[in-house]
Amino acid sequence: MDNTENKMGTMPVGKLLFQISLPMMISMLVQALYNIVDSIFVAQISENALTAVSLAFPIQNLMISTSVGTGVGVNALLSRRLGEQNEKGVTDSALNGIFLYAVTMIIFAALGLFLPRLYFETQTNNPEIIEYGVQYLSICMIVSIGLYGAILFERLLQSTGRTVLSMISQLAGAITNIIFDPLLIFGFLGFPKLGIAGAAWATVFGQIVGFVISFTLNLTKNKEIKFTAKGFRPHGKTIADIYKVGVPSILLGSIGSVLTYLINLILGAFTMTAVAVYGVYFKLQSFIFMPVFGLNNGIVPIVAYNYGAKRKDRIMRSIKLCAIAAVVIMVAGLLLFEFFPRQLLAMFNASEEMYAIGVPALRRIAIHFPVAAVSITLISVFQALGKGLLSMIVSFVRQIIVLLPAAYLLSLTGDVNNIWWAFIIAEGASAIASFIGMKMTYDNELKNL
Repeated sequence: MDNTENKMGTMPVGKLLFQISLPMMISMLVQALYNIVDSIFVAQISENALTAVSLAFPIQNLMISTSVGTGVGVNALLSRRLGEQNEKGVTDSALNGIFLYAVTMIIFAALGLFLPRLYFETQTNNPEIIEYGVQYLSICMIVSIGLYGAILFERLLQSTGRTVLSMISQLAGAITNIIFDPLLIFGFLGFPKLGIAGAAWATVFGQIVGFVISFTLNLTKNKEIKFTAKGFRPHGKTIADIYKVGVPSILLGSIGSVLTYLINLILGAFTMTAVAVYGVYFKLQSFIFMPVFGLNNGIVPIVAYNYGAKRKDRIMRSIKLCAIAAVVIMVAGLLLFEFFPRQLLAMFNASEEMYAIGVPALRRIAIHFPVAAVSITLISVFQALGKGLLSMIVSFVRQIIVLLPAAYLLSLTGDVNNIWWAFIIAEGASAIASFIGMKMTYDNELKNL
C-alpha cells in the first residue's frame, strides 16, 4: 500500500480533507476572483459593456464544460492505466486526449468567426450591446488555444497527483489576466486602449500563460506520461473510453449554459439592466460557491477510497465535516449578500436602476446558499460512490426542471423582482431530491458496510 492509500485510510479525516481540498479551493477561489475583477473593469466602460459580457457567459461556460468534461474522461482513464502499470495505455490516453482537445478547439475557433453576432441577436436588439458582445466573444472563441491547452495539461498534472503544480499554473494564468485587464482596457503604461476587446485579450493572455506553464510542468515533472507523437493515430476505443466518463460531465456542465441563456431571455423581456444584475450576481456568487466546489472535489477521493476499504465510519465523518464546512462558507456568503448588497453592486459601477433591481436580487437569491451547501456535498458523495446518474438527476432538478419553469411563471406577475424567488424554490426541490437520493444510497450501499 503506498503513502497515498495509507493517508486515505489512516490520517484523521478532518486533516485529510483540509490537505486534499486546500489547493483546489485556492485555485478555484482565484478563478472566481479574476472573473469578478474582469467584470469590475468592464463595468467601468458602461453598463451595456457589462451586459454584453454577461450575455457572453453561456458560450464561455459551454467551452469550459466541454474542456473540463473531456478532462474528467482523460483523467479517469489515465489514472486507471497508471494503476494497471500500463505505460503504453497511459501515453495513449494522454495523446488521444490532446487530439480531442485540438479538435474541439478548432470547432469553437471556427464557430467564433460567425456565431457571436447571431447569438447576441437572439437575446437583444440593442446595437451597442451586440457590438460589444461580438468583439468580446469572437476573441475568446477564436483564440481559445490557451483555454483548452491550460485545462488539458492541468488535468494531466492532477491525474498523476500533482495538484500543487496544477494550482501554480492556474494562479499564474489568473494573475496575468488581472494585470492585463486595466492595461489593455484603458491603455495604461503605454498599452493600446482596446476597451472591451482589451478584456477579451487579457482573458486569452491569461489562459495562454496557464497553458505554457502547465505544458512545461508536464514535460519536466510528469515523468509517468511520455509525450511523443511519433506514430500517433487516433484510437477509437480509447476515445470511446474517454467520452464514456466525459460526456455525462460535459452535459452536467452544459446545463449551466442552457440555464443562463434562458434566464437571460426571461430577464431581458423586462430590461437589459436585469440581465446585467444577473451577470453580476453570477460572478459574485462564484466567489462563494467555488471554494465549496473545491472542498467537495476533495471529499470525492476520500469517500471513494474508504468505500472500497469498507470504512463506513470514515465515509460518514467525511460527509459530515464537508457539509459543516460548506454550510459555514455559505452562511458567510449569505451574510455578505444580505448586509452589503449596495457595496457589492457599487464595485460594478451600478446605476440607480441596477441598485433598484440588484439589491433585492442579491438578498433574495442568497437565502438559498446554506441549503445549496448540503445539496452540493451530497452530489459529490453520489459521484464518489459511482452514482453518476443520481448526481445528474439532482443537478437537472436544481437547474432545469424546477428553476426555469418557476422563473417563467414568476415573470408572468409583471414584477422582475419576483423572478429571484425561483432560485429558492429550485434549491428546496434540489435539497429534497438530494436527501431522498442519500437515503437510498445509504440503505443500499453504506448501511451494511
